Amino acid sequence: MEAAGFAPGIVQVVQPAAADAPAVERYMVRLGLWTLKQRAKADKMVKDLKEYGIKAKADYLGDDGTETTGPWDMRVLMVDPKVFKGSFRTSVGKSVAARETVGSMSKLTHAIAGVNGGFFNIHTAKALQGDPMGVSVVGGRLLSEAVPGRTGLVITGGRNARITELKTAVTAISSDGTKTPIQGINRAAGLDELVLYTEEFGAKTLADGGIEVVVNAAQGKVVNVRQAGGVVARGNYVLHGTGLMALWLQEHALETWTMKVDNKVIDLRTQKAVPLAPDTYVMGGGVGLVRNGRVRITALADGQASLNMMLRRHPRTMVGITKSGGLILATVDGRNPGVTVGASMVEAAQLMRWLGAKQAINFDGGGSSAMVIGNKAVNRPSDGAERTVGDGLFITTP
Repeated sequence: MEAAGFAPGIVQVVQPAAADAPAVERYMVRLGLWTLKQRAKADKMVKDLKEYGIKAKADYLGDDGTETTGPWDMRVLMVDPKVFKGSFRTSVGKSVAARETVGSMSKLTHAIAGVNGGFFNIHTAKALQGDPMGVSVVGGRLLSEAVPGRTGLVITGGRNARITELKTAVTAISSDGTKTPIQGINRAAGLDELVLYTEEFGAKTLADGGIEVVVNAAQGKVVNVRQAGGVVARGNYVLHGTGLMALWLQEHALETWTMKVDNKVIDLRTQKAVPLAPDTYVMGGGVGLVRNGRVRITALADGQASLNMMLRRHPRTMVGITKSGGLILATVDGRNPGVTVGASMVEAAQLMRWLGAKQAINFDGGGSSAMVIGNKAVNRPSDGAERTVGDGLFITTP
């Protein structure tokens, strides 16, 4: 920038420490300072810099995460376990592969309220981007594998909720007694991987040169062995193998043989399996914020130990559980200078603790943050309208 004739300033910032990651000193290069009404001047500066091959953007100081007095615009919904007779549940919408708005999923589940869920995979084929980036159980059916050790929300018995760290163990067992781990569920397969596709997948599997075995779910019988790239019919599941795992399927999953899939979701705090009953729901893809009533941000284990996620302010969606077992849903809107600044990860944790959460988790934020009541958003999503997302958490009446 100096070589191009500009006079930049260097600003030191500190990325806050998490429970599992130290504080980190970082630096930003800044040029110029204008009021909100002078945004056009900032945009012109960005344009001028780009003419010199310098990447830049106009930024709002309130997003920095340094000390501020707001303003904040947020929505908070609390469920009192003493009087609430309904239930909590998660949803991936009509299928795992496709993305939907929270309002659409709310209508599908006949919910009275809900919020968006965890992060989803935007770095895969467009038709598969609804894939949750973490564990997902809907009505006792495991629809996405866990990232081992990451934080998730567990609902059992309809409305007993807890937040804990989770892992999954999924195994394919052939009728010849051979067993092998299944690496993924309802997602694109990597090299030498075995991936399970359930009937909830809702898209064609990828034609990646692998081998697929179609299994009748009720009978456990192999009904077809085919090249990869086909539908997952209702009542069936598909085991999709690439490389070495394609060879394993060819050796141990012949037509008319039987195949069994053993699913386990394990609570790493208790080391016990979560019962996969019809009233069990699990949603991952988030970041732990509060544990036992204290701020405890597990940013590194949950894959979010960065300056952007820890310090900078964004729209946020959080879920908390009170000492009495009540549920807290909260959204903080952001990216709207002069109206609402959003929250850093630390501020999100402090907010949930202040609201009375003994346990809390941060789910997907930014343009994904949405709270719906009666199937309609009551916050102001930063995209200007609801973004399609991978999953959501919903409150239903009896």
